[in-house]
Amino acid sequence: MTTQNTWLHIGLGSFHRAHQAWYLHRLIAQGDARWHIAAGNIRNDAEHVVAALTAQKGRYVLETVSPEGERIYEEITSIQKLLPWQADLQPLITEGAKPETKVIAFTVTEGGYYLNTAHQLEVNNADLACDLQGGNKTIYGVITRILEQRMANNAGPLTLLNCDNVRHNGERFHDGLVEFLTLTGKQTVIDWLKANANCPNTMVDRITPRPAVDLPARIKEKTGIDDKAPVMGETFIQWVVEDSFREVRPDLEAVGVEMVESVIPYEEAKIRILNASHSCIAWAGTLMGKQFIHESTLTDTIYAIADRYVTEDVIPSLGNNGIDLPTYRDVVLKRFTNPYIEDTNQRVAADGFSKIPAMITPTMRECYQRGAVPHATAMLPALFFVYMEQWHKGQLPYEYQDGILDADAVHAMFNAEDPIALFASDKALFGELATRDDFAALLREKIQAVYTLIR
Repeated sequence: MTTQNTWLHIGLGSFHRAHQAWYLHRLIAQGDARWHIAAGNIRNDAEHVVAALTAQKGRYVLETVSPEGERIYEEITSIQKLLPWQADLQPLITEGAKPETKVIAFTVTEGGYYLNTAHQLEVNNADLACDLQGGNKTIYGVITRILEQRMANNAGPLTLLNCDNVRHNGERFHDGLVEFLTLTGKQTVIDWLKANANCPNTMVDRITPRPAVDLPARIKEKTGIDDKAPVMGETFIQWVVEDSFREVRPDLEAVGVEMVESVIPYEEAKIRILNASHSCIAWAGTLMGKQFIHESTLTDTIYAIADRYVTEDVIPSLGNNGIDLPTYRDVVLKRFTNPYIEDTNQRVAADGFSKIPAMITPTMRECYQRGAVPHATAMLPALFFVYMEQWHKGQLPYEYQDGILDADAVHAMFNAEDPIALFASDKALFGELATRDDFAALLREKIQAVYTLIR
């Protein structure tokens, strides 16, 4: 009998189902049945999907589509246990504390780690403050409960795997968790963590839009499967993982995962070239009346902003890191023009208050450090400023979603005498740049350029 190991995934969204679940499905399809996924959520905003998957015994169809319109359909079989949401998250905690659970992975978005520009916990955040008092609304609260239960069960070591777009994501999560445990006086858990858990860094990549309305009908026509919870994604997929799992892990190399000594060159290139450009295009596209990423990217003025940002500021910042950065830039921007994905500006524009400090500010800081002015990069926060000004006025064509949005503070900023001065001096967004007069002047200049662009 094959030993069955559990890969517990927290954050059962479309991205996980089109990415990590696809890789583990490929292993099963090759005859390696040693691993399966159990999955659930911290929040209860996707239980309709969990219910649909439960009825389908975890199976669902993934449609991938190339920029040329070639579509491929696969029924994914790796998610074999669905954990229903309940307020105390006990199903997640129980599963995580079983000896068979050897990996706990999570996709809770950039904002789900509640880290400021100094990589310290945003302890004033309401959800985090709740968890510091014993709640479980964040990844830190639920992982703490799991580890405590695991210690009580003597369930053995495990790997904690961050699969979000956070620079040095394994280290950042580990340090946030240790800070959380320190603030809650749980030294015994810190000691156990040090002796029993690893937190590898990872880089994940596949554009995964919200499923199109006509996706179920298309799947039914092509495959005969009546799927109530399908997902779609682009053909391109990449997963780079630091090879430092604790004890056992799936044979990920067998299905194309890049197991490496250091993820840093890959994650820096991806976060700055793909993720930051993606957000830039979404903010600019929204301001210019576009709905989709592909039509925004195919708008010459928007393409030029993204291309200049990468070419003039990012590539010199990253230097010779072993990756062909100009080719990577061109591949990324080509992926954004895929009209069949129909990825929305709304989805990609989300979480700007997390993305600017994590993805954009480092490039501006490094430009100044080498004596250059970040003209091209400063357009990105300038676009976000004007985008949020439209939100403030109620003029966005959709609801802006942001896990750490302080709506009252943003409205107050735009109601102030000089909103740009307040924006430029926001240390949570810009770190030490927030104290520089020349940076404030640069932002003012670029915000004016954005107004000119969208008139």
